[in-house]
Amino acid sequence: MHLADILALRPVPAAALLMAITRRCPLTCAHCSTSSLLSSEEHPAEWFSGFVETIEPEDRPELIMLTGGEPMLRPRLVSSIASAARSLGTRTMVLTGGFFAPRVPPALDDVAHVSVSLDVFHQREVPRENVFRLVHVLAERGVAVSFHVVGSGPDDPYLTEVIETIRREFRDGVPILVGRVRAAGRARAWATADERVSSDRPRPCTMAAWPTVSADGTIAACCNQDVLDHRPIPGHLRLGHVSSDSWRSIRTRCRTSPLLRAIRTGGPQWASGRSDGGYCGTCRLLGTEQEAPASPAIAYLEQQVIHAQLSAGPAGFMRRYGEARFADLVMLGR
Repeated sequence: MHLADILALRPVPAAALLMAITRRCPLTCAHCSTSSLLSSEEHPAEWFSGFVETIEPEDRPELIMLTGGEPMLRPRLVSSIASAARSLGTRTMVLTGGFFAPRVPPALDDVAHVSVSLDVFHQREVPRENVFRLVHVLAERGVAVSFHVVGSGPDDPYLTEVIETIRREFRDGVPILVGRVRAAGRARAWATADERVSSDRPRPCTMAAWPTVSADGTIAACCNQDVLDHRPIPGHLRLGHVSSDSWRSIRTRCRTSPLLRAIRTGGPQWASGRSDGGYCGTCRLLGTEQEAPASPAIAYLEQQVIHAQLSAGPAGFMRRYGEARFADLVMLGR
């Protein structure tokens, strides 16, 4: 499953499920958005595997993306989820820091895509040559691969150098997702905030499309780290918990909530009629202020917005949510 095929699903509500199956990580990267440590929280594997077992073929997600922390600290859980997903026709992706490189854990042979983080922070703990060897071996085994690279901005010299090196090493055969370090987790004290400029015009929020399971099993409608880290999660963004809800119920809430539809259609500022709280800040307050009425018009408008985003393609998504200068790199090797 190529990276572009994964990103093409991003605007579609409940087309995929994001699962942080642990908050633990053996690395201590300075930019870690989850502030993960090897001693961080970890909850029963049965919570996560049991939730996946509630998925039925007729309403399955196209993709399950496993993150953390470091998901490969739980290889048996990764294999269990990948196996259950495959029996449904669902594919599995793993986002990893590659602490085990150049060794390839057997669990990675069970997944459809492996994306490996590579940046100046990871390289202090995992040598670049080890990461390259890992990606070469996975590709030789027929596992789809990609790089997840972040920097301080489009003019970051590290980005230019590492992208040129990856393209040369893999002969433009491996896609690269390029993003920016966000002011979250351990980077909150030093990274520059990158919230979109307030505006009264509609600015659809694609990030409210995929249900996201946090490390404690709580399921949110948004993957924003500030939402996932704080309790209680705002009511309109909380979809449930893996220990007590089924995928069908989560999928239904995600797809049919009038307020979430309004956020996906025009953004939280458009939905609230105010623009003074910032984009994500307005969203976190939204559910305490109002409820959007159920409306056939919103359902219709949402479909038009989804269609427009699908037409823009994976590179269009990256021009909005990644480093626009490097957006087309997600198409490499397709």
